[in-house]
Amino acid sequence: MSEEFKERNGVEEGEESFAELFEQYSEGGGDDLSVGDKVTGTVIQVGENTVFVDTGTKLDGIVEREELLDEDGNCTVAEGDKVELYVIGKDSGGIKLSRAISGIGGLAMLEEAKSGGLPVEGKVESTCKGGFNVTLLQRRAFCPVSQIDARFVENAEEYVGQTLEFLITKLESHGRNIVVSRRALLEREAAESAQSFVEETKVGDEVEGTITRLAAFGAFVEIMPGLEGLVHISQLGYGRVGHPEEAVSVGQKVRAKITRLEKDDKGRLKISLSMKELAQDPWDTLSATFAAGDIVTGKVVRLADFGAFVEIAPGVDGLVHVSEMSHTKRVNKPSDMVKEGDVVSVKIKSIDMEKRRISLSMKDAEGDPWSGVADRYQAGQKVEGVVEKQEQFGIFIQLEPGITGLLPKSVIARSEKPAAFEKLRAGDTVEVVIGEIKAKERKISLTTGDAREDGDWKEFAPKRKAETGSMGLLGAKLQEAFDKKK
Repeated sequence: MSEEFKERNGVEEGEESFAELFEQYSEGGGDDLSVGDKVTGTVIQVGENTVFVDTGTKLDGIVEREELLDEDGNCTVAEGDKVELYVIGKDSGGIKLSRAISGIGGLAMLEEAKSGGLPVEGKVESTCKGGFNVTLLQRRAFCPVSQIDARFVENAEEYVGQTLEFLITKLESHGRNIVVSRRALLEREAAESAQSFVEETKVGDEVEGTITRLAAFGAFVEIMPGLEGLVHISQLGYGRVGHPEEAVSVGQKVRAKITRLEKDDKGRLKISLSMKELAQDPWDTLSATFAAGDIVTGKVVRLADFGAFVEIAPGVDGLVHVSEMSHTKRVNKPSDMVKEGDVVSVKIKSIDMEKRRISLSMKDAEGDPWSGVADRYQAGQKVEGVVEKQEQFGIFIQLEPGITGLLPKSVIARSEKPAAFEKLRAGDTVEVVIGEIKAKERKISLTTGDAREDGDWKEFAPKRKAETGSMGLLGAKLQEAFDKKK
């Protein structure tokens, strides 16, 4: 307490504590609140019909208990709770507070609400040309469709039947022409929220909010009533997201980090948020989840000229080079094999943690068809294949997916029926004989299998025991003599 105050009021030592309280009470004043002001106060007492609120001034606030009841008739506040109310009147007995003006009121009350910027409770009765019919204080008012909300209205019918708070923007013809705006009230509240938010928050802070709406470019999060921030689609998480609805939904509670906080050219607060920065980086735990040699399933997320990027876990992509796409097909470009959104099996060839690169193979995940080819085919074996294409030097014939042999032109020329092979076209089925197998070089030569070329392929065939013994030679001579007699 100041010495000047003590001397002026003759304060004795024993009276000092009371005098200090009186001085603080006087300094608090009560003349700085006006009708229309929004007050945040603490509930002092909950009475049978009235609730008293500490307004921070000399005068207590008084609000009708009925205004603070829920649908079941229970009071929603208790002593010590914080409440936000509007000043609707003031006299020596206290400050009259209210959530919004409602009930029955005359023209004077409407004019007071308009001049003081007091919210008025109204019920949206129906839609009409250009807006809505609203009933407030038992009078008809009009709310333009652009003023019913702070956002674009897609479905006007969703507001019909709701009881909302409005500001009176036009009052003419003795109350017969009333225009109201809910948007003006929402924007006023948003401005108040933004101001307090800027004063108490900085870039890097974490906030909690609710997803209110989704757009192609991101999700809007309500941080506090009337104040939204935007989580860009790239900041929803580490995984690739085609549309925000793949990652979040309206009404979902989320935590995010503030990455930008600034005002635009019109003075509106713009808040950029990131959910990604609060999520764990999947690369931190990658080594515990994946290893070279693993066969996993992933989604094709992007195509490039040289290959396809496959997401094997949220936020973890690997590259399947075009040369690693198939053992069985000649792939010229990735789109010949896959498209974005396809789910494919891949084998992890290598992981570079430092460069954050993963090399993948689709063909290794399928298995190499040349593995064990020497067990499935032997020289001299008759097989059936499908013509792939004719070249100047021979015909390529597919024996099975991924295994193609070559029937040389020189071999066809020595055939008894060369014309039958020369007229073959792609897709035709033909019977041939295995000539030579070079598994390491992934080559198989083929023959036509008729008598004139027996010498070409029989040298690869295993010798029969009968051909190595004397009885075998004698049998052959006898057969030759028998054939001559015929």
